[in-house]
Amino acid sequence: MQNYPEALITIGILAVITLLIRALPFILFKGSKPVPRFVSYLGKVLPYALIAMLVVYCLKDVSFTNGGTYGIPETIAIIVVALLHKLKHNMLLSIGAGTVLYMLLVQLVF
Repeated sequence: MQNYPEALITIGILAVITLLIRALPFILFKGSKPVPRFVSYLGKVLPYALIAMLVVYCLKDVSFTNGGTYGIPETIAIIVVALLHKLKHNMLLSIGAGTVLYMLLVQLVF
């Protein structure tokens, strides 16, 4: 229990940093000043870029040519996610359904 004060100090510092990070946009862009075009551009582009990076990261170790399932469960889940998102325009639904489907395929089918 001798690290108890050190843990409290660490938690306090992390809490202050988290608060500052969350408050920073409101401090920088307060009032009636328009949001810079660059920030608006990043707000439109970054979500799609992050999703693309996650897809690439998730598929980096999948072998589509040899061994195991040949990437069939991954491909089915990707198609379902894309179709659901195209039909419903709900990212949470699409990703959630794709994850559940993938896990069911891997655990029960393949």
